[in-house]
Amino acid sequence: MTSRRWSRALALALAAVLVATVSACGVTRDGTDPDNRRLRMMIPNSPGGGYDLTGRSAAQVMEQDGLTGRFEINNVIGASGTVAMQRLLNEKGSDDVMLLMGLGVVGAVFTNRSDATVDRATPVAGLVAEAEGILVPADSPFQSVDDLVAAWTADPGSVTVGGGSSPGGPDHLFPMQLAQTIGIDPNDVNYIAYDGGGPLTTALLGEKIDVGMSGLGEFQGQIDSGELRVLAVSGAERLETVDAPTLQEEGVDLEFLNWRGVLAPPGISEEARQDLVDLLTEMHDTPEWEDALERNGWIDNFMVGEEFEDFLIEQNNRVESTLKELGLA
Repeated sequence: MTSRRWSRALALALAAVLVATVSACGVTRDGTDPDNRRLRMMIPNSPGGGYDLTGRSAAQVMEQDGLTGRFEINNVIGASGTVAMQRLLNEKGSDDVMLLMGLGVVGAVFTNRSDATVDRATPVAGLVAEAEGILVPADSPFQSVDDLVAAWTADPGSVTVGGGSSPGGPDHLFPMQLAQTIGIDPNDVNYIAYDGGGPLTTALLGEKIDVGMSGLGEFQGQIDSGELRVLAVSGAERLETVDAPTLQEEGVDLEFLNWRGVLAPPGISEEARQDLVDLLTEMHDTPEWEDALERNGWIDNFMVGEEFEDFLIEQNNRVESTLKELGLA
């Protein structure tokens, strides 16, 4: 064989090997290697918050397990998540971006009277949920939920309730929905908003408020030391981290969960949406994500497809109803 023929044969062989390698790796619908595809994730609050922790944990699992290429993560801050929602809607047709959002964003859209409503985006998946807790100082006269309900219903204005959320956030929505459930007009609730768990802890320990309602992660130290007590938790099941009953066990027919999920921009194809659903499903099934759930005390709230769409509609309607009654939507 001449050197020219030998060179041509070698080139053809190498090309065949390359084709076989690419075929074995698989490609996305746009012809790119899924392991190298770069995606963008928007987080609707500052670094270190609940949305940020959830989004970065999910992205880290997907990167480390080789489910996709590197994530570009952007914290889009403003109007309690409303700015991020509008930014997502402005990305119409972009199939490489997702927004980590949740109950607080749904509420903020209404309280800010924004047109960037959740139903205009593309639902992808629900990820996690967190129960709220009812917290009181160690020496509070409220020893049980019954004690709180009796005093609250007798004179709603006499019980000062604090939360780590502005109006429309989960710590605000929870006491309002609890009040509705036990027969109190939400407009009569004496609610004080604090900027997160730290200031709320100070208010509770200083007895500036009677009751705090919030997720319990930031209060675990004070709960363990006995400085704060938990009267009840708002989920359907008890939490392993605290010795407290559920509201339903205490005779209050309410289940309330702060949740987080993923939306994509409007106008993407059904195939592109399914690609994102498949990606998050693979992530959810990894041991690393299971570790993240346990480490952060999150409830596994994974749902996709029609189940997640129906959930978003139910949550949107429930939040709108509560806030309209308060004149905030």
